[in-house]
This record gives sequence, C-alpha cells and structure tokens, in this order.
Amino acid sequence: MTPILESIDSPVDLKRLPAEKLDELAAEIRRYIIEVVSQRGGHLASSLGAVEIAIALHYVFDSPVDKFVWDVGHQTYAHKILTGRRDAFRELRTREGISGFPNIAESEHDVFGVGHASTSISAATGLAAARDIRGEDHFVVSVIGDGALTGGMSFEGINHAGHLKCSRFIIVLNDNEMSISRNVGALARYLTRITTGKLYLQMEKDVWELLGRIPAYGVKARKLAGRIKESIKNLVVPNILFEEFGYRYIGPLDGHDTELLVDTFRNVRKLPGPVLVHVVTRKGKGYRFAENDAERFHGIGSFYKTTGNSRAAAGREKYSDVFGSELSAMAEEDPAVVAVTAAMKEGTGLAGFAGIFPDRFFDVGISEQHAVTFAAGLARSGLKPFVAIYSTFLQRSIDQIIHDSALQRLPVRFALDRAGIVGEDGPTHHGAFDLSYLRMVPRLVLMVPRNGQELRRMMKTALAHDGGPSAIRFPRGAIPAEDAAVDRSPVPIGRGEVLREGGDALVLAVGTMVERAMDAARLLDEEGIGVCVADARFVKPVDGDLIRSRAGDGRLVVTVEESTIVGGFGDAVGQFLDGAEMTNRLVRIGIPDAFVPHGRREELLLEIGLTAEAIARRIAAAVSSVRKGEHGGLV
Repeated sequence: MTPILESIDSPVDLKRLPAEKLDELAAEIRRYIIEVVSQRGGHLASSLGAVEIAIALHYVFDSPVDKFVWDVGHQTYAHKILTGRRDAFRELRTREGISGFPNIAESEHDVFGVGHASTSISAATGLAAARDIRGEDHFVVSVIGDGALTGGMSFEGINHAGHLKCSRFIIVLNDNEMSISRNVGALARYLTRITTGKLYLQMEKDVWELLGRIPAYGVKARKLAGRIKESIKNLVVPNILFEEFGYRYIGPLDGHDTELLVDTFRNVRKLPGPVLVHVVTRKGKGYRFAENDAERFHGIGSFYKTTGNSRAAAGREKYSDVFGSELSAMAEEDPAVVAVTAAMKEGTGLAGFAGIFPDRFFDVGISEQHAVTFAAGLARSGLKPFVAIYSTFLQRSIDQIIHDSALQRLPVRFALDRAGIVGEDGPTHHGAFDLSYLRMVPRLVLMVPRNGQELRRMMKTALAHDGGPSAIRFPRGAIPAEDAAVDRSPVPIGRGEVLREGGDALVLAVGTMVERAMDAARLLDEEGIGVCVADARFVKPVDGDLIRSRAGDGRLVVTVEESTIVGGFGDAVGQFLDGAEMTNRLVRIGIPDAFVPHGRREELLLEIGLTAEAIARRIAAAVSSVRKGEHGGLV
C-alpha cells in the first residue's frame, strides 16, 4: 500500500487531500489495481482508464447522498477502493470477497447493481425522478462508456431524461478512444448531410481552388483546411446531437487531467437541467501492456505484472475456439454462412472468422436485440447467420427471438457462449437461464454439446435446419481432454445417445454434466447401484424414444443440467413423462432457484451440488427410496 492511499478510508478522507495530491493518488490507485488484478484476475483496462473520473467525482460530489450509477461496472475498481473497500479489494471476486461489479448489498455507495451494459442512464433517470417526487435535491450522476452508448436502452434513457428536463442530472460519457469513432461515427452523417449539399459543395470547391493557388503554401493550406474540417465535425456533431436531446453538452475533456475534471464538475454543479460531460480517456492507462492490448486486458485472469503474460499454463482448446474454427470451415464451403456478434468478437472465438471473411462478419456493438433482428433480416434474404452472444446477454433479446425469428420460421442459428456457471464474474454473468427461456420458444431446436466433436456436429445440424431458429449452448472452459474430432456429421434432431447401461435408474444429462454423470455412475457402481447414463443432447425436442426404451418399466429417471431447474431440461423431461402418461419418479438436479454468487467455478459447483459426488448421493437416496417402495413423483 502507498502513503496517500493508506489514508483514504472513505470519500470524506479524499476531500481532505490538497488538490495537488490527486494525481499522485491516481498513480497509487493504478499500481494497487494492477497488483490485485494480476493476482485475482478481473476487468483491468477499463478500470485503469477511469481512475481520474472516480477521484474527481468523489472529490466534488457527496456520495452516497449524491448518487453515482456506473454503467456495466467494468470501470469501478477505483470507485470501490475510494469508498471504504480499499483493504477488501485484495479479495476481489473471491467467494467471500467483494464483487467485481457494483453491488447494492455490498456498499451504500453502490447505488445500482450493474453487470450488463447500457442500463445506467435509465436507472439514473429513475433515481432522479424519485428524488424529485420525494422533494430531495441531491445530484444523480451516470458514468457510461462509449461502447455502452451503442445500446438502444442508452438512447431511450437519454431521450426520457431530456424530456423530463431532469435537474441535478449529469451523464459522464467516458470515451476511451477505442470505439467511439467506430460506434458513434455514423452520427457524423448528420453533419455530412449539410456538408454534401449543393451550396456547400460549390463554396468548398471555390475555397479549395483558391487555397491551391497560394504560392508555396497551397498544399499546407489545404492540409490545414482538412484538419480544421475534421475537428469541426468532432466538436459540432456531439454538441448538436446531445443538445437536441435537451442536454447542456460540455467537452470533450482530457479524462486524465484531474484538475480539469474537478474544476469542470464544480462548475457543472451550478448548471440547470441535464448535463452531459464528455471525457476522453485511454483504456489501460498507466500499464503499457493494457494500453497496447486493451481488448485482452478487458477481462483477464491472473497474470505476471512485469511481462503481462498469463499465469495460467496453455490449456486445451476451448469451446469458443472450436466454434470459431468450425464456423470458418463451414464458411469456406458455403458462401451464405455469416457471423454476427455484439461487441464480443474475441470472446466468442470469431476473431479468426472476421479476419478471413471481413465482409461476412458483423459486430453490431452492445446491441443484442438489434443483433437478433438484424440476423433475422439476413436469414429472410437467404443467408445463413450464426449469432454468437454470451448466454447472459442473449436474455435481453428474448422478444426478438420469439417475434422476429421463431414466429416467422426464420433459421437464425444462436451460439450461446459462457453458458452455466462462469465463476468470478458472478450472478450478472452466470448463464443459468438459457435452457428455460429458450425452451419455451415454439419451433426452436435447442442443443447442448458435451465436447468439441459434438459441438461441431451440432453446428452442422443447425446449418442444415431451415425450419426455424436453433440454438447451441456451451460453457466458457476447455473441451474435455479425451475429445477427438472424428465424426462431423449432423446429429439427428431430437436424438440422444446412451453412454452406459444400468438397471436402477435412467440418468439423462446435458452438456458439462454428462461427464459428471458418468463419474457419478462409477461411484454408484461401488455401492451396488447400476444406472443407465445418456447424453440427451437436445433439450428441445427431448428424445422420447430413448426415455421410453430405458424407463418404460417405471424406472427412476434423473435429469442433470448446469442450468436453473425452473423451466429447464428437467421440466422438459417431466412434461414428456406426463404427456406420455408415464408415472416414473423424476429427480431433477441443476442450479437451484436462486442467484449463484461469485467465486471459482468448481467452488460454486460444489456449493450448489453439481459435483459427481453430490450427484451420486442424490441418485443413491432416490434409488433407495424407490427400492423401499416409497411413492414416486417429482423431486
């Protein structure tokens, strides 16, 4: 710990610092963040870029009376450190430690929990409206990154807050120079409509010719004119845009000039109505490896500070790697194959595809709803889109999946990465609900591979299926070591695979739980309990023939899934049994009806009972009950 930072236990302590010490504090906070994240992993680049913003806000405003809402939460580490969690920050993202995101149960300074992008302005607008109804007068500040501004919800919030003319309402737009030109560059077309008009073009032509005639200085004059024109666009476009929404626009400002930020926020406190402060920062500021590769250091595991290299040894191929390589191979064979993602090119394994097929790759930004309907439009035109989005983020698009894809029988193919328990990112990022929210969609085929070979086969199944949408969900981690890609033929829709026989129970597992169910079966063998284990493969439709053939004699049926048991695979099997008038006792094993906290993945699976040992205990207890002649039913 460093001298100034040791003295900061709360924002009150921060305010006692002389302003000239704030830059020194920023440097100390950066070193501390790098030290902890190198050990614990986390979202490094974004938080390093927002250090001065956090310091200036807490120096000028009065949290928690004044309310700060941080969008996504990737940029909040300095905020956490400054608000009484300095020492606790050492246990960042551990099971008993603090969350990697704002958490209302963790601190009164975390006003609103955020894990998904583009929510902060809407939440802040609600806080401001409630404040006005209650007759209070504190400030409400939303801090949002330029990438999150691409989400439609952000513009809905901006529009509503501007309509309400919210007083003491501030949006801090953290433009990290990584994506603002790409994401918001289209807004420059607003000015382009003016600068491409007939009158403007003739005037520009006359001035351009005049500048070219100036002896010796013509070329320099033209270059200068070009720079001035671009600068005017950069300054005028956001000003016009946000002021049309009803905001006082201030900026762009150097987001690493603490003195400037402090002075600006002090002045902003005096302005009426909603204000937008545009600050330009650098992702990874102060750590050269993160500055040079902000995408890799966006969310990273533990690493060596001196080299920036990962501490983890090179491991097996990941599911996302298999998905990306297989999709590239499919695209080589079929020119209609295209890929769509929502600001997750690297995370979903599509970087290679994007390099090989740039014209057939679409990153729509943090706009999951648009991604789905955009893909539906592609499918309607005869292309074959694969939409790769993290499970937890696809939740935002359920309406589009239903209305724009399934209802119209459009074959959009969804690849859900990060399904199941993802670990340290916690409840906002666990992919716990996809089997439930997708299973309810008519005409949708839902598949879960147990290894890399099955993923490849299911991708072929999805490519061949044109009767409606299909989805494949897979985890964050590596494919099983024994996996060897041999068979790449499509999997017959609705067909599971029996992996071992046994007379005491039928265990139907999907995805990551297949291997654990097999391990559980081996443990049960030692207790004299023989179970049949099948990889169900399909959550929709379920393999009714397999169930009838292996459980038609009233045998115990057990389902195992790394998804919520509410409305998931177990319920699908239960509905089949009910419809087939089969009275088998059904035991459903999965993620309980609760939000799973953050922590190491294996630690969490142990806690919720999804280890081989825990599965074996549940099955043994149920088999014992059946042998004693106790009544059946759901468990």
